[in-house]
Amino acid sequence: MRTTLPLLLTVLLLSMAAATSQAGDEPKAPLRAGMIGLDTSHVIAFTKLFNAPGVSGDLAAIKIVAGYPGGTDIESSRTRVDRFTQQLREMGIEIVSSIPALLEKVDVVLLESVDGRVHLEQVRPVFAARKPVFIDKPVAGSLADALRIYDLAKSSGTPCFSASSLRFAPAVQAARNAKVGQIAGCDAWSPCTIEQSIPDLFFYGIHGVESLYTVMGTGCTSVTRAQTPDTDLVTGVWKDGRVGTFRGIRKNKADYGLVVFGSEAIAPASGSFSGYEQLCQEIAKFFKTGKAPVTPEETIEIFTFMEAAEESKRRHGAPVSLEETLARARTAAGTKAQ
Repeated sequence: MRTTLPLLLTVLLLSMAAATSQAGDEPKAPLRAGMIGLDTSHVIAFTKLFNAPGVSGDLAAIKIVAGYPGGTDIESSRTRVDRFTQQLREMGIEIVSSIPALLEKVDVVLLESVDGRVHLEQVRPVFAARKPVFIDKPVAGSLADALRIYDLAKSSGTPCFSASSLRFAPAVQAARNAKVGQIAGCDAWSPCTIEQSIPDLFFYGIHGVESLYTVMGTGCTSVTRAQTPDTDLVTGVWKDGRVGTFRGIRKNKADYGLVVFGSEAIAPASGSFSGYEQLCQEIAKFFKTGKAPVTPEETIEIFTFMEAAEESKRRHGAPVSLEETLARARTAAGTKAQ
């Protein structure tokens, strides 16, 4: 008995320690996520991914619980917001009547409004509440608004990022990491539907432009643009002499893809859209860690590139400096501070 009792006590203490350890290792409840702007198919696709029965990995860290419909006067918003809102309601998502009401129910936010012109005003209360936010493409309806959004994110200390799903597509990532030697340039293409109330490339061409930047990185200095009713061709020159192009397609066969030109090889990646799972995984990681997978500086340069292309169009294809474009937008952003 003298040896058995200490042994029993030891076993009991070890069992209690193991139980405590196991309790501490229990998975945390998923973060409650809310969506602002229910006028894009992304809200349905994202909710199916995050809320899927038995979902695992990074996606399991997020659960969509509420949505605010929003909506604007452009056709792609006006004609779809009611349908997507009803679909979410049928999926068990609570629909609320205001952004403040949404913020009371969630930990993190996905700003999904298809019309980038409303993003600045919609994200202001999110920053005020300091809720981490993913802003779907386009981050804003103008470069000036994009600058103001990132200024507000920084001043409020709120984690924030924006990206196209194409950035994280396996084919684009493979092209980015292809063994081509030193990258000399990249040609990227995508559909390029135009919405008249938004700068041309901001609405849909951003997918191909972001693919281009995923490979090339920042450092573009000037842009020229040629346009016909069916096609855009935008050429950027980088400060180290590399050249990148974006072809926007509005007629005939429209697809996503790119080609990387290197010192040792040429690597194509066609048909590069593969759904939204990779983007949603990055969103989940971002919400868990607060670390954005895309820097504000790169996103701002992407929008400067597209705004410079808009200015080149106004100047009938003349080269436009990104530095000049950014300076003009910073001046305009100063008028949006109130």
